Amino acid sequence: MWQRFSLRTRILLLLAALVLTTLAGGLVSFWHNEATEQVFTSLVDRHLAAFQAAEELENALLRQKGYLTYFFIDGEPRWLEELDRYHQAFLRALDKARATAHTPPMADVIHQIQQHYQDYHHSRSGVIELYRQGRKEEGWRRHQEARGQYAAIIDLCERLKLTHDYAISRTLSENRQRVRLINTLTTGALITVVGLGALLLYVLFRQILEPLRQLAQDANPADEVTAVSRRMQTLKEDIDQAQSQLEKSQESLLQAEKLALVGKLAAGVAHSIRNPLTSVKMRLFSLGRHLHLTPTQKEDLEVISQEIRHIDTIVRSFLEFSRPPKLKMQPLSLSEVVDSTLTLLRQRLESYGVRVEVQRGDRLPVTRGDPEQLKEMLVNLLLNACEAMPHGGHIIIREGQGHREDLGPVVTLTVQDSGPGIPASIREKIFQPFFSTKEEGTGLGLSIVQRIVSEHGGLIQVSSPEGQGAAFVITLPLREDAAVLPAAAG
Repeated sequence: MWQRFSLRTRILLLLAALVLTTLAGGLVSFWHNEATEQVFTSLVDRHLAAFQAAEELENALLRQKGYLTYFFIDGEPRWLEELDRYHQAFLRALDKARATAHTPPMADVIHQIQQHYQDYHHSRSGVIELYRQGRKEEGWRRHQEARGQYAAIIDLCERLKLTHDYAISRTLSENRQRVRLINTLTTGALITVVGLGALLLYVLFRQILEPLRQLAQDANPADEVTAVSRRMQTLKEDIDQAQSQLEKSQESLLQAEKLALVGKLAAGVAHSIRNPLTSVKMRLFSLGRHLHLTPTQKEDLEVISQEIRHIDTIVRSFLEFSRPPKLKMQPLSLSEVVDSTLTLLRQRLESYGVRVEVQRGDRLPVTRGDPEQLKEMLVNLLLNACEAMPHGGHIIIREGQGHREDLGPVVTLTVQDSGPGIPASIREKIFQPFFSTKEEGTGLGLSIVQRIVSEHGGLIQVSSPEGQGAAFVITLPLREDAAVLPAAAG
């Protein structure tokens, strides 16, 4: 059957089959991208919005806790004003949650929350009236009963969040099944393309290249056959390279989509965490003012406050990573950034037992940059160096100038420590988001440093010889349009 077709027809048939298979693979990939985008859009715009609404509902309820007790203690009317403000916030959050409920179970839970909250609000109003009339014992008894209603509403809010979480998990599960199907189809398409390509190569070799080789041997042993062979080899290498690059591009795209989703989820969760943190800090402040504490209790309260500030710093890092602030460029000298940063961190450096040496000739010339962002960059590098030297050490900050072909005139800043250094096995991973070797680290510090340097059009490099500490070299272009600093700045 195959032998009936001419050589030209065979090649055309094979090429047509390859084109059709590739086209089918492209259409499948296009469909997969559209379906994936719809899944992510549904997840972010629908499910995540509903989850955030449930979070706001619970936060608005949690913020009402305690104000009635405060009113019972000192009778200040401002506690009732705060209570009414968060009562209105709860009603708004309830309307938002009702608007985002897209399944009957969700709507049923929200209806139960509304019914229980109406009962709780009615009971609470009765307690307030008893407190105002001076009937505190009876009011306190009904106050305890109202707390049971409050706990029931909290349980329903948690149930609503679990319902949304299940909806998100189900959407992701459906997307994974679709991905497995696409992978199967893609594998089949690749096998088909490889088979057709092998058949085409066989036809070309046996019916084109072989006659050319025989012709060259019979006539003149020129390099025609060698040239054709080399051309085919080059073509094969180009195909392999293109396939490798395509696979890397697909992996990079998938990773970017995952990071984008993680960034959005992290931003939403971090934003939700900050609200309870604010309430906790307010309660601690109120307790510190109104309670007569022993020195040990005050120390415990200070430790709790420090840990809350640590959590707030981590949350702020997540928000900054997911939504970096816009640069506010202005004329500055990196020498000024170094001086102001060391002044800011003087006590922290002393607490670590770290000595800082600034190696500077003349002050660095003026360039353009965001002073706060550059200061944050240097703070992250210095604190990382301090944490690498828990028993104290030495940090050298070296300023310099130079020239690069890709950047032109540049200024450089080197931060070198006397710590144990960075193992070669993880040196290429330290700038990746969420990578950290510290138990309590977020893995965002060096990622933020790299982003700040990159947004200023510069480069950051790291060197760490075995046992000789680590050195981070920041290179920033010297902006020619920077204003001249006053002479006193030198």
